[in-house]
Amino acid sequence: MRENVANSSSMSHFLLMELSDSRDLQIVHSFVFLTLYLVTVIGNLLIIFAILFDYHLHTSMYFFLMNLAMLDLGSISVTIPKFMVNSFMNTRLISYSGCVAQVFFLLFFVASDFALLTVMAHDRYVAICNPLRYETIMNKVSCMQMVASAWISGLLYGILHTSSTFSISFCSNVIDQFFCEIPQLLKLSCSDLYLIEVGVLVFSASIALGCFIFIIITYVQIFTTVLRMPSVQGRQKALSTCLPHLIVVSMFVFTGTFAYLRPSTNAPSDLGLVFAVMYSVVPPMMNPLIYSMRNKDIKFALWQVLACGTLYQERFGRNFQKSFQNCIV
Repeated sequence: MRENVANSSSMSHFLLMELSDSRDLQIVHSFVFLTLYLVTVIGNLLIIFAILFDYHLHTSMYFFLMNLAMLDLGSISVTIPKFMVNSFMNTRLISYSGCVAQVFFLLFFVASDFALLTVMAHDRYVAICNPLRYETIMNKVSCMQMVASAWISGLLYGILHTSSTFSISFCSNVIDQFFCEIPQLLKLSCSDLYLIEVGVLVFSASIALGCFIFIIITYVQIFTTVLRMPSVQGRQKALSTCLPHLIVVSMFVFTGTFAYLRPSTNAPSDLGLVFAVMYSVVPPMMNPLIYSMRNKDIKFALWQVLACGTLYQERFGRNFQKSFQNCIV
């Protein structure tokens, strides 16, 4: 039942959407999401550990990939745990402050993710189109500045969207989504102030489109350079580092576009739920798999992490960390 509220300041909580009215199905859904969450967490942690402990992977490309894995961990941890807790406890409640935090952190991680993907496109461009100056251009200081810029831009983006979204008044507290999503929150508005957030969304879409065009132009130049390479092995090696990134960018952009730009309806939509899962759950889960499938260095490092972790935990116990690092090196 919808609860009419005078304004957002008097609202103490929101009601999130249930995937099913059946208690048994709710438990099944929670276990499915738990499985997806654990797969995502384990996959991204393995990527992080592999890059941290293998000094062969201490390059700019893998430094960016490690940050991408951390952002993926953050983004999926914003939505899924709350949904699982609600399903297990048979409740739909999320506090007003919890909804604010969920919107902010999801936007923060997603925006930082996209900014980092744009930076990674530039890194691949320099590595393939200007290899002789790669070490000079993509030095340690420059890489740290680029990563810091991605995180800071995500932070500012999250603050801007969250403040404009929750400055409006809500006439209802029933959200037709399993987490606090901006398009669903705008449907609850009972004032014209929601137009401010719509304007912010349009501005954000323009910036995202600019970044996407930059990535496309970058890859046109990359593929032009790759096709001119005389060595087949050189072309294959170049493509093996570019294709995973291009797949991740495409998946991220298209799922997010469908989720935020699809026609709005007042009734709950199964299609809206599918798109929400596709842009909030699928990319973080698939990124480790995509990046490890065609990358021999990552696969070798992951094998070392798994093999050395098991071996040295059994043999050295308390001295595990030092011995583990020696094993990787």
